[in-house]
Amino acid sequence: MVRRHLSSEEQALWTALTRSVRPLRPGARTPAPPAAAVKAVGKTGLTPVPVPPVSAPPARTPAAVLDSGWERRIRSGNLAPDMAIDLHGHTLSAAHARLNQALSAAWARDVRILLVVTGKPPKTASSDSGSRRGAIRGEIGHWLETSSFADRIASVRIAHQRHGGDGALYVILRRKK
Repeated sequence: MVRRHLSSEEQALWTALTRSVRPLRPGARTPAPPAAAVKAVGKTGLTPVPVPPVSAPPARTPAAVLDSGWERRIRSGNLAPDMAIDLHGHTLSAAHARLNQALSAAWARDVRILLVVTGKPPKTASSDSGSRRGAIRGEIGHWLETSSFADRIASVRIAHQRHGGDGALYVILRRKK
């Protein structure tokens, strides 16, 4: 069979396809474009084989509830965070940067439970603003959802009183495969 070069449209489709899949073995080489991605139509020439649209695999999201063992340990406070980071007192941009650094370090060290101290909202004299959250606490959910480590987070839970209660979160990371 004679090999031919892919058209720019076919190359774009192939590139989109290869970006949408995750290798079974990380570090494995990227496959070359298929040489036989076309079919012969009589003696008139070659026509591209229709390629079905490729959808990206669903992103893994943190679970609202973990298994019963984890739930029991969280409720009772019998968790021992492997690593902790204190963000309260920082500006939003500094806290965001420190959170990303902590997630990176935690993942590199195989940490399962990261304790993130955000600080409690300030107590004010007026009781009508009692439900107001601090700025860092208000943003941390978005930061975790949009971070490059989002698919590595198994769950995010409010910490037990002994670890800071409402002023802290457990970020439970998935195991490395």
